[in-house]
Amino acid sequence: MNIALLGYGKMGHAIEEIALQKGHQIVLRINDLNLEDLTKENIKKADVAIEFTNPESATSNILFCLDNNVPVVSGTTGWLSQLNIVEEKCKETKGAFLYASNFSIGVNIFFELNKKLAMLMKPHSNYEISLEEIHHTQKKDAPSGTAITLAEEIIQNSTQKNKWVNAETKNVNELCIISKRLDEVPGTHSVKYTSSIDDIEIIHTAHNRQGFAQGAVLAAEYIADKKGIFSMKDVLNF
Repeated sequence: MNIALLGYGKMGHAIEEIALQKGHQIVLRINDLNLEDLTKENIKKADVAIEFTNPESATSNILFCLDNNVPVVSGTTGWLSQLNIVEEKCKETKGAFLYASNFSIGVNIFFELNKKLAMLMKPHSNYEISLEEIHHTQKKDAPSGTAITLAEEIIQNSTQKNKWVNAETKNVNELCIISKRLDEVPGTHSVKYTSSIDDIEIIHTAHNRQGFAQGAVLAAEYIADKKGIFSMKDVLNF
């Protein structure tokens, strides 16, 4: 499979390593230094594009791929206010698009645990819910896309909370997300239920970027010959 990497930083390099190990070819590598190479001619050399850039360029990158009939996988966070535009374009072009706030298989299992725990805790309003995420200092968005996914899953499955806030809060209806940025931390997410009797906590800790890269390549393999809008639930058959 021929892959275009839109975004060739640390994540792009990790994806390249996994893709090459699996016998795929990288036919295009785009970063801030060679944006002029993102042309129709070059993108059409790819069977699928994997997009990990930034919130400012993600939408245009994805639309460019869809306009040129190249399936695209995106893991960029912080741009989802424009998700409907991308999804409409995907339907219009009869293309293939997959977005995930986190491609790690472990994190996607963690998402399922989070939803199940929220449902189990629904009758127990004596527990206060909080969420913490820790990432490397180069991560631009806060809270992380993964933390937002976790928070929205809790809100959907809980009667206690109706919105999340990225700060300490005294409003009992708001779910607090605490974001921390530390050097060389790939990503840690924890969800905690606290009462005067006991605490219940689930934690996912990434040790490196390999899990994210493996999941992104798996997603690219999945959508390369498909049409439609997909998620990691489709890839992992959850």
